[in-house]
Amino acid sequence: MPQPDIQPRTVVMVAFERAQLLDVAGPMQVLSGVNDMGLPGYRLTLAAAAAGPLPTTSGVRLVADRAFDEFDEADLAGLDTLIVSGGAGTIEAVRDRRLLGFLRRAAPHARRLVSVCSGVAILAQAGLIKGRRVATHWNDADAIARYFPDLQVDRDAIFVRDGHVWTSAGVTAGMDLALALIEEDFGHDVAVQVARRHVLYMIRPGGQSQFSAQLEAQAREAGRLGPLLTWIAEHPGDALTVPALAERAGMSERTFARVFRAETGVTPAEFVERARTEAARRDLEHTGRPVARIAYDCGFGSMERMRRTFIRRLGVGPKAYRDRFRRLPPHALKETAHEYRHRGV
Repeated sequence: MPQPDIQPRTVVMVAFERAQLLDVAGPMQVLSGVNDMGLPGYRLTLAAAAAGPLPTTSGVRLVADRAFDEFDEADLAGLDTLIVSGGAGTIEAVRDRRLLGFLRRAAPHARRLVSVCSGVAILAQAGLIKGRRVATHWNDADAIARYFPDLQVDRDAIFVRDGHVWTSAGVTAGMDLALALIEEDFGHDVAVQVARRHVLYMIRPGGQSQFSAQLEAQAREAGRLGPLLTWIAEHPGDALTVPALAERAGMSERTFARVFRAETGVTPAEFVERARTEAARRDLEHTGRPVARIAYDCGFGSMERMRRTFIRRLGVGPKAYRDRFRRLPPHALKETAHEYRHRGV
């Protein structure tokens, strides 16, 4: 039998003057990786108020393929994914009637609405994501929550999917989101190959924190507590009390608490909770282990304590988090959970 004629998916990236270069180029480059594999992946178009050179915050100029007013209804009818970039120019972009008008025309045709970094404010200003849970760069989260109080702003996640709306933090998080789009469209194996081709960490899930305990430990490696922070992140299930940590650091408890806050900006208890939450998130995303086992191994002591921590930090309980962000298919999760129960774990 002849194979069906599979057409590439049409993706329009919306940019504006003083957009962040990598918010635009990063996702487009990752998506184009599917085409580089010889698959009918994506037909990519860069749209702006006018076709031609477009200055970005880095000083590098991009070249917009088409102006907003060049898209007619026939063009928009074939639209699969509409992406809005972010950057310093967002402040002016949210007042650009041409840009907002184009989004309002195009969005009803798109299967997915996507934003990178502060681009979420543009989607919100256009009235396209009311009541949605969204992600953005941590530095913009408070302002966006203040100006758009109907949004549920996740200040921590690198990207969030809420129905057909996908939003991300800035710069490299937009590339993580693009990998997730590829995985949805073409499967995990294709996403892995694209990530490998681009030497990207494979594959950061959307629920990963922008404030990673591992990254904090790496950043503080040269400080007095660098090795200890790394150890905490790698041993979340250990007894991580202040007395135990102070003894490991070779300090009095009082000195340890003072130095810890000075080096990290948070208390030992806050850092430990963050490390335990990250470890539990990874387990929930990548394994089918029972939630009670994860709670114990990650140092929470009980399912209820982990549940309260997740709701306070992430706005969702562990079971709901697994349902939303799991990396294994449901049948694999069930099989793995059955295996643990059979072993009495």
